[in-house]
Amino acid sequence: MRPDLLNPLFVEAASLKGVGPGVQRPLDKLGLTRVRDLAYHLPDRFVHRRVVACLSEATVGEQVVIPLTPVEYRGGGSARAPFRVMAEDAAGAVCALTYFGRNSGWARKQLPLNEKRWVAGRLDQFGPSLQIVHPDHVNPQGEGQSLGQLTEPVYPLSEGLTQGRLTALIAQALTHLPQLPEWIDPALVERMGWPDWHTAMTQAHRGEHKEARDRLAYDELLANALALMLVRSRNRRAAGQALVGDGRLRARLALPFQLTGAQTRSIAEIEGDLAQSAPMLRLLQGDVGSGKTVVALSALLIAVEAGTQGALLAPTEILARQHYDTLRRMAAPTGVTIALLTGRDKGRAREAILMGLLDGSIDIVVGTHAIFQEAVQYRNLAMVVIDEQHRFGVGQRLSLTQKGRRTPHCLAMTATPIPRTLTLAQYGEMDVSKLDELPPGRQAIDTRVVAAERLDDVAAALSRHFATGQQAYWVCPMVRENEMADLAAAEARHAELAARFGDDAVLVHGQMRPEAKDAAMERFASGAAKLLVATTVIEVGVDVPNATLMVIEQAERFGLAQLHQLRGRVGRGSEKSTCLLLRGDGLSEIARERLALMRETQDGFRLAEEDLRLRGGGELLGTRQSGDTPFRVATLDQITRLLPIAHDDARLLVEHQGGLDSAPRADAARVLLYLFERDWGVQLLRGG
Repeated sequence: MRPDLLNPLFVEAASLKGVGPGVQRPLDKLGLTRVRDLAYHLPDRFVHRRVVACLSEATVGEQVVIPLTPVEYRGGGSARAPFRVMAEDAAGAVCALTYFGRNSGWARKQLPLNEKRWVAGRLDQFGPSLQIVHPDHVNPQGEGQSLGQLTEPVYPLSEGLTQGRLTALIAQALTHLPQLPEWIDPALVERMGWPDWHTAMTQAHRGEHKEARDRLAYDELLANALALMLVRSRNRRAAGQALVGDGRLRARLALPFQLTGAQTRSIAEIEGDLAQSAPMLRLLQGDVGSGKTVVALSALLIAVEAGTQGALLAPTEILARQHYDTLRRMAAPTGVTIALLTGRDKGRAREAILMGLLDGSIDIVVGTHAIFQEAVQYRNLAMVVIDEQHRFGVGQRLSLTQKGRRTPHCLAMTATPIPRTLTLAQYGEMDVSKLDELPPGRQAIDTRVVAAERLDDVAAALSRHFATGQQAYWVCPMVRENEMADLAAAEARHAELAARFGDDAVLVHGQMRPEAKDAAMERFASGAAKLLVATTVIEVGVDVPNATLMVIEQAERFGLAQLHQLRGRVGRGSEKSTCLLLRGDGLSEIARERLALMRETQDGFRLAEEDLRLRGGGELLGTRQSGDTPFRVATLDQITRLLPIAHDDARLLVEHQGGLDSAPRADAARVLLYLFERDWGVQLLRGG
C-alpha cells in the first residue's frame, strides 16, 4: 500500500479549484492528471523583469515593470483590428498597450483612463512607437514593486491552456506538498549543497535554483536505480535451474561464417551464467550486423541440451517470422524442433503448437507476445530470449520470468548500441555483453551525402542498380515524429517511384494491415520486388542480403543512431553496399556534423556516444529506436552527471546496508519508490 503521507500528491488534478472540463483536456494532454504531476511539471525557463521609472531607462526587447497612466483608447472597432491603450510614463513619453481579439472591455476595465497602473511585459517597437503587446500583469498603483520581484516561470503548454492558468494551478498544487523523510545519504546532501525535498520542489518553480533542480533529478535517478537493483537482488535469490549443455547440438550448427571473438566471448559469458542456479539476466548489445542471432541460438541450444525448452520473443510478427526462418536454417542439422506462434495462429495449427509446448515435443518457440499468454503452458521453459529489448519494460521482463516452473534465464538483445550511462539507466539490473566486431567477409558500406535536388540522378542510379539484379531500400523522411505525415510522404514517394518501376516498387508503413505488410515484405524478401519504399517504422531486423543500396531522404532530420540502424539494412551479404544520405538545404551545424560522422565511421558504439553529445538535452537516440528515456525530471546532462552516483548509492542501500528491510533509510527509500511509481520495485519490496 502507498504510504498515507503521499496521498495528497496522488489526488486528481480535477479536484483543484478552477479545473473544469475545458482545462482538464489540455492538462490530460500534458499528462498532468494528479497533483504530483503538476508539482513535477517544471518550468522550461524563467522571465526576469526589471523595474524602471520611465521608458527612457528601458531597452527594446527587455522585460520590464513600469508605472504608466492610460490617456486614450484607440481602435478595436472590428474583430481584426487591435485595441490599443495609449499610456504615458512619468516623463510624458507614450507607449501603446496593445490587445488583439474582440474583447476590449477587459482591457478597459484593467486600464481605466487617467489612473496610474504598474504594467509588466516585454517592451517592443512598432514602427516609430513603443508598445507592450498583451501585458503579462497589470497592477493598481502601489503594488508595482511586488511585480518587480517576479522571476516568472515559463511552463510547457498545450492548446487551451494559458501560462497564467497553468501557473496558478501549479501554485495550488505546491500548497498540497507534504513533508517527506530524507532518502538521500546525508553526507551527499551536504556535499552537493542540496535543499530538502519540500524546499527543492518550491525553489525549482521560483527561479533557476540549479541545486534544487539537481536534487529533484537525483531523486528520480535514485528511485530508478534502486528499483533496478531490487530486481537484480531478487533475481539472485530466485530459484532458477542450472543449465549445463554438453555441446552436442551446438557442434552441428550450420553457420554461414566463423564466429568472431566478440561472439565467442559473449557465448562463454552466457554459458557461465546458465550454469548457475540464479537466473541469468543479461543484455546482449550488438552493433548492426554483428551476429546476435547466432549468440541467441547458442543460448537456446544450451537449454535444449540440458533437457529444457527455450523461447524467443520478438516485438513484431515480421521479425518473429524472420527469426523463425533464420533459426530453422542454422539449426537444421541439429534435429531440434522449432515452432512459430503469433497472434494470427488459430484453430488446429495453434492447438498443435500448444500441445507440443506442453508435452515438450517442441524444443524452441519463436513468436510475439502471444507466446506468453495465459493459455500457453510449457513442459519446462528455462531460457527466454527477448529481441529488441527497448520495447519491453522492466515490468514485462518480470512477468515473462514467471512462466517457467522456476524462474527462466533471460537474455535481452538490442541492436541499438547504447552509451554506458543510458545502459545503466534502462538496464541497471542486467549484466552486459557487447558484440563490437563484424563477422569476417562483411565489407564497409560506402556512405555518401547527396543534395536533394539530385533526386532524378538517384532515381536513374536505381535503374542501373536493378539492372545488375540487386535490390534497394528507399526510406522516407521523418516529419517531426508525426506518423500520419510520414505516411503521406511515403505514399507520395512510392507513387512517383512506382510510375517509373511499376510493380518492382512496394510500400511498407506502420498503418498497413499486417497481412498487406507481410505480403509486401515477402515480395521484397523473395526478390519478386526490387525496391522497398518505407517510413521510418521499417522493421529493425529486416534482413535481405541482396539489398545493397539504401536511400534515406532528408537524412538531416534523423538522429545518428537511427541513421546507423537504417544503413545497417544493407551490407548484409558479400556484395559491396552503398548508402545515400539525401540532404535538404540550409543544414544546421549539428546536422552537418552528424552526416560527416556517418561518412566517417560505422562503429555503432562510437556513433551512440556522439549522438548523445550532439543531442544534448533533447530526445535520446531516436525514440523509435531506443525507447524513451525512463525519466521525466532528469535532463540528459543530469543523467550523465548524477546517474553513476545514484547507482552507487542504490547499490550501497541494497547490498551493504541490509537491503530495504533494515537500512537506516529503508522507510524513506520505500516512500521514494512509491513517489516515482516504480511499481515493479515496490512489488519486490512486498515480496522480498
